[in-house]
Amino acid sequence: MSVGGAADEPGWEVDPDDEWGVAVIATVGRQLKLRREAVGMRAGDFGAAVGYGEDLVYKIEGGKRIPRREYLEKADQVLGADGLITAAWEDVKRVRYPKQVRDLAMLESRAVELLSYGSYSLHGLLQTEEYARALLRTRRPALSEDEVESALAARMGRKGMFDRVPAPELSFVQEEATLRRPVGGRMVLREQLEHLLEVARMRHVEIQVMPTSRGDHPGAGRIQVLKFDDGTAVGRADDEFGSRPVSEPRHLRILELRYGIIRAEALGARESVAFIEQLLGET
Repeated sequence: MSVGGAADEPGWEVDPDDEWGVAVIATVGRQLKLRREAVGMRAGDFGAAVGYGEDLVYKIEGGKRIPRREYLEKADQVLGADGLITAAWEDVKRVRYPKQVRDLAMLESRAVELLSYGSYSLHGLLQTEEYARALLRTRRPALSEDEVESALAARMGRKGMFDRVPAPELSFVQEEATLRRPVGGRMVLREQLEHLLEVARMRHVEIQVMPTSRGDHPGAGRIQVLKFDDGTAVGRADDEFGSRPVSEPRHLRILELRYGIIRAEALGARESVAFIEQLLGET
Protein backbone atom coordinates (compact mmCIF):
# COMPACT_ATOMS: atom_id res chain seq x y z
CA MET A 1 0.00 0.00 0.00
CA SER A 2 1.34 3.43 -0.89
CA VAL A 3 1.56 6.40 1.45
CA GLY A 4 -0.91 8.25 -0.75
CA GLY A 5 -3.42 5.41 -0.45
CA ALA A 6 -3.18 5.55 3.32
CA ALA A 7 -5.05 8.84 3.40
CA ASP A 8 -8.05 7.04 1.95
CA GLU A 9 -7.95 4.39 4.67
CA PRO A 10 -7.51 6.26 7.95
CA GLY A 11 -8.59 3.45 10.26
CA TRP A 12 -11.66 3.48 12.47
CA GLU A 13 -12.77 6.18 14.87
CA VAL A 14 -12.66 5.36 18.57
CA ASP A 15 -16.05 5.68 20.30
CA PRO A 16 -15.35 8.13 23.19
CA ASP A 17 -18.18 6.59 25.23
CA ASP A 18 -16.62 3.13 25.05
CA GLU A 19 -14.30 3.25 28.08
CA TRP A 20 -12.84 -0.22 27.55
CA GLY A 21 -12.27 0.45 23.86
CA VAL A 22 -10.59 3.79 24.54
CA ALA A 23 -8.28 2.15 27.09
CA VAL A 24 -7.31 -0.68 24.70
CA ILE A 25 -6.51 1.64 21.80
CA ALA A 26 -4.61 4.06 24.03
CA THR A 27 -2.48 1.19 25.36
CA VAL A 28 -1.75 -0.20 21.89
CA GLY A 29 -0.88 3.27 20.61
CA ARG A 30 1.47 3.93 23.50
CA GLN A 31 3.26 0.63 22.95
CA LEU A 32 3.66 1.37 19.24
CA LYS A 33 5.15 4.77 20.01
CA LEU A 34 7.56 3.39 22.61
CA ARG A 35 8.78 0.67 20.22
CA ARG A 36 9.18 3.15 17.36
CA GLU A 37 11.20 5.52 19.53
CA ALA A 38 13.25 2.63 20.91
CA VAL A 39 14.57 1.83 17.42
CA GLY A 40 15.17 5.51 16.69
CA MET A 41 12.57 5.99 13.93
CA ARG A 42 10.76 9.26 13.33
CA ALA A 43 7.03 9.09 12.74
CA GLY A 44 7.41 10.09 9.09
CA ASP A 45 10.03 7.43 8.40
CA PHE A 46 7.97 4.80 10.19
CA GLY A 47 4.85 5.78 8.23
CA ALA A 48 6.75 5.45 4.96
CA ALA A 49 8.06 2.04 6.02
CA VAL A 50 4.59 0.65 6.83
CA GLY A 51 2.86 2.42 3.93
CA TYR A 52 0.75 4.91 5.87
CA GLY A 53 0.85 8.67 6.31
CA GLU A 54 2.62 10.42 9.19
CA ASP A 55 -0.65 11.97 10.37
CA LEU A 56 -2.23 8.54 10.79
CA VAL A 57 0.83 7.30 12.70
CA TYR A 58 0.38 10.12 15.23
CA LYS A 59 -3.37 9.47 15.53
CA ILE A 60 -2.88 5.76 16.16
CA GLU A 61 -0.09 6.34 18.66
CA GLY A 62 -2.27 8.96 20.37
CA GLY A 63 -5.17 6.54 20.72
CA LYS A 64 -7.37 8.51 18.30
CA ARG A 65 -7.67 5.84 15.61
CA ILE A 66 -8.19 2.08 15.69
CA PRO A 67 -5.41 0.50 13.60
CA ARG A 68 -6.14 -2.06 10.91
CA ARG A 69 -4.72 -5.55 11.14
CA GLU A 70 -2.43 -4.81 8.18
CA TYR A 71 -1.02 -1.80 10.00
CA LEU A 72 -0.16 -3.88 13.07
CA GLU A 73 1.40 -6.65 10.98
CA LYS A 74 3.60 -4.21 9.07
CA ALA A 75 4.53 -2.38 12.27
CA ASP A 76 5.53 -5.71 13.80
CA GLN A 77 7.85 -6.42 10.86
CA VAL A 78 9.38 -2.94 10.72
CA LEU A 79 9.97 -2.75 14.48
CA GLY A 80 11.13 -6.37 14.84
CA ALA A 81 8.56 -7.11 17.55
CA ASP A 82 8.51 -10.88 16.89
CA GLY A 83 4.70 -11.08 16.77
CA LEU A 84 3.97 -9.07 19.92
CA ILE A 85 2.40 -6.16 18.03
CA THR A 86 0.44 -8.47 15.71
CA ALA A 87 -0.95 -10.25 18.79
CA ALA A 88 -2.61 -7.00 19.89
CA TRP A 89 -5.10 -7.50 17.05
CA GLU A 90 -7.08 -9.94 19.20
CA ASP A 91 -8.09 -7.03 21.47
CA VAL A 92 -8.13 -4.35 18.78
CA LYS A 93 -10.58 -6.21 16.54
CA ARG A 94 -13.19 -6.28 19.30
CA VAL A 95 -12.96 -2.52 19.74
CA ARG A 96 -14.04 -2.08 16.10
CA TYR A 97 -17.44 -3.46 17.04
CA PRO A 98 -19.92 -1.05 18.63
CA LYS A 99 -20.21 -1.51 22.38
CA GLN A 100 -23.84 -2.61 22.14
CA VAL A 101 -22.86 -5.31 19.64
CA ARG A 102 -20.10 -6.56 21.96
CA ASP A 103 -22.57 -6.58 24.84
CA LEU A 104 -25.05 -8.60 22.77
CA ALA A 105 -22.34 -11.07 21.72
CA MET A 106 -21.35 -11.52 25.37
CA LEU A 107 -24.97 -12.23 26.36
CA GLU A 108 -25.35 -14.70 23.50
CA SER A 109 -22.16 -16.48 24.55
CA ARG A 110 -23.73 -17.11 27.99
CA ALA A 111 -27.23 -18.03 26.86
CA VAL A 112 -28.54 -21.58 27.14
CA GLU A 113 -31.69 -20.76 25.17
CA LEU A 114 -32.64 -18.17 22.56
CA LEU A 115 -36.16 -17.31 21.38
CA SER A 116 -36.40 -15.02 18.37
CA TYR A 117 -39.22 -13.72 16.19
CA GLY A 118 -38.48 -11.48 13.21
CA SER A 119 -40.85 -9.79 10.79
CA TYR A 120 -38.53 -7.36 8.97
CA SER A 121 -35.36 -9.30 8.23
CA LEU A 122 -33.63 -12.54 9.10
CA HIS A 123 -32.01 -12.80 12.51
CA GLY A 124 -28.32 -11.86 12.36
CA LEU A 125 -27.27 -15.35 13.48
CA LEU A 126 -29.04 -16.84 10.46
CA GLN A 127 -27.59 -14.51 7.84
CA THR A 128 -24.90 -15.46 5.34
CA GLU A 129 -22.01 -13.07 4.88
CA GLU A 130 -23.21 -11.78 1.50
CA TYR A 131 -26.80 -11.39 2.68
CA ALA A 132 -25.64 -9.48 5.78
CA ARG A 133 -23.34 -7.24 3.72
CA ALA A 134 -26.16 -6.41 1.29
CA LEU A 135 -28.54 -5.71 4.16
CA LEU A 136 -26.05 -3.41 5.90
CA ARG A 137 -25.64 -1.45 2.68
CA THR A 138 -29.35 -0.60 2.71
CA ARG A 139 -29.02 1.43 5.90
CA ARG A 140 -29.67 5.16 5.81
CA PRO A 141 -27.79 7.32 6.45
CA ALA A 142 -25.50 5.13 4.37
CA LEU A 143 -22.64 3.41 6.15
CA SER A 144 -19.11 3.82 4.85
CA GLU A 145 -17.43 0.66 3.54
CA ASP A 146 -15.33 0.58 6.72
CA GLU A 147 -18.49 0.71 8.83
CA VAL A 148 -20.15 -1.98 6.72
CA GLU A 149 -17.17 -4.33 7.06
CA SER A 150 -16.85 -3.61 10.79
CA ALA A 151 -20.54 -4.35 11.40
CA LEU A 152 -20.30 -7.43 9.18
CA ALA A 153 -17.32 -8.81 11.08
CA ALA A 154 -19.17 -8.31 14.35
CA ARG A 155 -22.26 -10.10 13.04
CA MET A 156 -20.31 -13.04 11.64
CA GLY A 157 -18.29 -13.27 14.85
CA ARG A 158 -21.46 -14.04 16.81
CA LYS A 159 -22.03 -17.26 14.87
CA GLY A 160 -19.84 -19.14 17.31
CA MET A 161 -23.06 -19.59 19.27
CA PHE A 162 -23.96 -22.47 16.93
CA ASP A 163 -20.78 -24.39 17.76
CA ARG A 164 -20.77 -24.08 21.55
CA VAL A 165 -20.54 -27.17 23.76
CA PRO A 166 -22.94 -27.83 25.35
CA ALA A 167 -25.12 -26.41 22.59
CA PRO A 168 -27.76 -23.82 23.48
CA GLU A 169 -31.35 -24.35 22.33
CA LEU A 170 -32.11 -21.90 19.51
CA SER A 171 -35.64 -21.17 18.32
CA PHE A 172 -36.34 -18.82 15.41
CA VAL A 173 -39.69 -17.82 13.94
CA GLN A 174 -39.39 -15.85 10.70
CA GLU A 175 -42.18 -14.17 8.79
CA GLU A 176 -42.55 -15.47 5.25
CA ALA A 177 -41.77 -11.99 3.88
CA THR A 178 -38.24 -12.13 5.35
CA LEU A 179 -37.57 -15.27 3.29
CA ARG A 180 -38.87 -13.79 0.05
CA ARG A 181 -37.18 -10.40 0.18
CA PRO A 182 -34.38 -10.52 -2.46
CA VAL A 183 -31.71 -8.81 -0.38
CA GLY A 184 -28.57 -8.62 -2.52
CA GLY A 185 -30.27 -10.16 -5.54
CA ARG A 186 -31.49 -13.60 -6.58
CA MET A 187 -28.22 -15.53 -6.10
CA VAL A 188 -27.62 -14.06 -2.65
CA LEU A 189 -31.16 -15.02 -1.66
CA ARG A 190 -30.68 -18.57 -3.01
CA GLU A 191 -27.50 -19.00 -0.96
CA GLN A 192 -29.30 -17.60 2.06
CA LEU A 193 -32.18 -20.06 1.74
CA GLU A 194 -29.71 -22.94 1.28
CA HIS A 195 -27.92 -21.80 4.43
CA LEU A 196 -31.20 -21.75 6.37
CA LEU A 197 -31.82 -25.36 5.40
CA GLU A 198 -28.34 -26.32 6.63
CA VAL A 199 -28.87 -24.56 9.95
CA ALA A 200 -32.32 -26.12 10.35
CA ARG A 201 -30.71 -29.59 10.27
CA MET A 202 -28.83 -28.88 13.51
CA ARG A 203 -30.43 -30.76 16.38
CA HIS A 204 -30.39 -27.78 18.74
CA VAL A 205 -31.87 -25.34 16.20
CA GLU A 206 -35.53 -24.96 15.26
CA ILE A 207 -36.54 -22.64 12.43
CA GLN A 208 -40.23 -21.99 11.89
CA VAL A 209 -41.94 -19.96 9.18
CA MET A 210 -44.95 -17.74 9.81
CA PRO A 211 -46.98 -17.71 6.58
CA THR A 212 -48.25 -14.31 5.52
CA SER A 213 -51.76 -15.76 5.46
CA ARG A 214 -51.67 -16.16 9.25
CA GLY A 215 -52.17 -12.56 10.26
CA ASP A 216 -53.98 -13.13 13.56
CA HIS A 217 -51.04 -13.35 15.94
CA PRO A 218 -49.30 -10.88 18.32
CA GLY A 219 -46.11 -10.54 16.29
CA ALA A 220 -44.92 -7.08 15.29
CA GLY A 221 -41.34 -6.02 14.67
CA ARG A 222 -38.88 -8.14 16.60
CA ILE A 223 -38.99 -10.18 19.81
CA GLN A 224 -35.97 -11.83 21.40
CA VAL A 225 -35.39 -13.55 24.72
CA LEU A 226 -32.06 -14.94 25.96
CA LYS A 227 -32.13 -17.32 28.92
CA PHE A 228 -29.13 -18.17 31.13
CA ASP A 229 -28.24 -21.22 33.20
CA ASP A 230 -28.73 -19.36 36.49
CA GLY A 231 -32.43 -18.91 35.75
CA THR A 232 -32.18 -15.27 34.71
CA ALA A 233 -33.05 -13.91 31.29
CA VAL A 234 -33.06 -10.74 29.19
CA GLY A 235 -35.45 -9.83 26.41
CA ARG A 236 -36.61 -7.04 24.18
CA ALA A 237 -39.33 -6.23 21.67
CA ASP A 238 -39.57 -3.39 19.19
CA ASP A 239 -42.98 -2.26 20.40
CA GLU A 240 -42.73 -2.95 24.13
CA PHE A 241 -40.96 -1.30 27.07
CA GLY A 242 -39.55 1.50 24.93
CA SER A 243 -37.69 -1.12 22.84
CA ARG A 244 -35.17 -1.39 25.69
CA PRO A 245 -33.74 -4.67 27.05
CA VAL A 246 -35.67 -5.92 30.08
CA SER A 247 -34.91 -8.51 32.74
CA GLU A 248 -37.84 -8.07 35.16
CA PRO A 249 -39.82 -11.33 35.48
CA ARG A 250 -43.17 -9.66 34.71
CA HIS A 251 -41.82 -8.13 31.50
CA LEU A 252 -40.22 -11.39 30.44
CA ARG A 253 -43.50 -13.23 31.03
CA ILE A 254 -45.21 -10.89 28.56
CA LEU A 255 -42.55 -11.52 25.91
CA GLU A 256 -42.60 -15.29 26.44
CA LEU A 257 -46.41 -15.33 26.28
CA ARG A 258 -46.35 -13.47 22.97
CA TYR A 259 -43.59 -15.69 21.61
CA GLY A 260 -45.42 -18.84 22.66
CA ILE A 261 -48.54 -17.78 20.74
CA ILE A 262 -46.45 -16.84 17.69
CA ARG A 263 -44.61 -20.15 17.79
CA ALA A 264 -47.86 -22.09 18.01
CA GLU A 265 -49.35 -20.21 15.04
CA ALA A 266 -46.28 -20.73 12.81
CA LEU A 267 -45.61 -23.77 10.66
CA GLY A 268 -43.97 -26.66 12.48
CA ALA A 269 -40.25 -27.31 12.03
CA ARG A 270 -40.70 -29.99 9.32
CA GLU A 271 -43.37 -27.98 7.51
CA SER A 272 -41.08 -24.96 7.63
CA VAL A 273 -38.18 -26.85 6.05
CA ALA A 274 -40.52 -27.97 3.26
CA PHE A 275 -41.71 -24.39 2.86
CA ILE A 276 -38.13 -23.08 2.56
CA GLU A 277 -37.32 -25.82 0.05
CA GLN A 278 -40.32 -24.73 -2.01
CA LEU A 279 -39.18 -21.09 -1.90
CA LEU A 280 -35.70 -22.18 -2.98
CA GLY A 281 -37.19 -23.96 -5.96
CA GLU A 282 -39.08 -20.80 -6.92
CA THR A 283 -36.04 -18.51 -6.57
